Amino acid sequence: MSTTAAQSQSDAGMVEETLDARPRGARPAAGLKPGDMRGDHDSADAGAVFAQTQPATLPLSLYVHLPWCLRKCPYCDFNSHAARGPLPFADYVDALVRDLEFDLPLVAGRRLASVFFGGGTPSLFPPEQIARLLEAADVRLPFESDCEVTLEANPGAAECGAFEGYARAGVNRISFGVQSFDDGCLKRLGRIHDAGQATRAIRQAQDAGFDNLNLDLMYALPGQGLAMAQGDIAQAIALAPAHISHYQLTLEPNTVFAARPPPGIADDDIAWEMQESGQQQLTAGGYGQYEVSAHARPGRQCAHNLNYWRFGDYLGIGAGAHGKLSFADADGLQLRRRWKHKHPARYLQTAGTQDALGGDDRIEASQRPFEFMLNALRLREGFRAADFEHRTGLAFAQIAMPVGQALARGWLRIENGRYRPSEHGRRFNNDLVGLFL
Repeated sequence: MSTTAAQSQSDAGMVEETLDARPRGARPAAGLKPGDMRGDHDSADAGAVFAQTQPATLPLSLYVHLPWCLRKCPYCDFNSHAARGPLPFADYVDALVRDLEFDLPLVAGRRLASVFFGGGTPSLFPPEQIARLLEAADVRLPFESDCEVTLEANPGAAECGAFEGYARAGVNRISFGVQSFDDGCLKRLGRIHDAGQATRAIRQAQDAGFDNLNLDLMYALPGQGLAMAQGDIAQAIALAPAHISHYQLTLEPNTVFAARPPPGIADDDIAWEMQESGQQQLTAGGYGQYEVSAHARPGRQCAHNLNYWRFGDYLGIGAGAHGKLSFADADGLQLRRRWKHKHPARYLQTAGTQDALGGDDRIEASQRPFEFMLNALRLREGFRAADFEHRTGLAFAQIAMPVGQALARGWLRIENGRYRPSEHGRRFNNDLVGLFL
């Protein structure tokens, strides 16, 4: 799996932050008029903004968490559990269906634009169980005609014939947790596959008809030099996937690596060189960078992850899965985050009941600018004023001051009515996002 938010969410690469949220003023920065801040969008108060915002028209995604792995990797901080004995595949899918039923009243009348099976190692689940869940979901929450359905796969935990089965089940995108094509690096990372298995699994998926593949690659690995990192990217490009996620190994709290850091991890300067060099290689290979760690062939951006980064809505079912939803009421747009208990045994016992909820929190108006920017400013496309208003229910004037500061510092630029991070702003993304606390 790749770097994600606390939601245990896939190859999304969303940054996890725990900064204190404080409301910002709505006054433009010195030397900037309100009109200079808005691009192509006129001013509006929060009530008028919400009058144009109907949650039912916003894209809706479904995240499905499958929590088991063959072995827990020492760098992994996701809700994953090493399998001990036979896994309860059928019982877990039954629990997922109950979970979905329980959440359905929250999304009545809406359709699914994407589905993402994350983990853990979803490719441990047999295709027939994936098919059963997708069939149950489609009956209850109809899929859009072009619904993207992604399944994460570990090259060491996917049988050759399974890819044909996943395709028949309705999966149309596979995300491989390759991480490296160097056997030494893979061993030091605690991965269960080697480079040969990774290459074979990718080709087997392609032979099964999958032309929409993502490969996760990490850099700044223990014992990895610049040439090795460049070699990983070259091998990934040679396999011609539609999408490549390229992100830095980080030592997350409560992991084996955090407690006992492995020797030979690159320092910040070398890691930055690996990042810049990798981005240049990927661009030269035909992969456009559309997010901090995401690169894709034209038209092959991950629709599911784009919905996260654009502050869209998503249901989360499964042990530890998180969701974020918009609701309309007399006071305007309300946003909530809810999540399920993360321990698989408890989840199996309580799924479909109130007891399965780990939490259900309102996203206050004062928190929304930071939450929106934490996602949107990872995208090269940036955002429009209208995007901010429609997804948060707030007037753009409420963020005029920090936007003005970002423009004055050269961290943001206005281009064709969009606010885009500059190269300088991308390098100092945490500082840029911090303006919106």
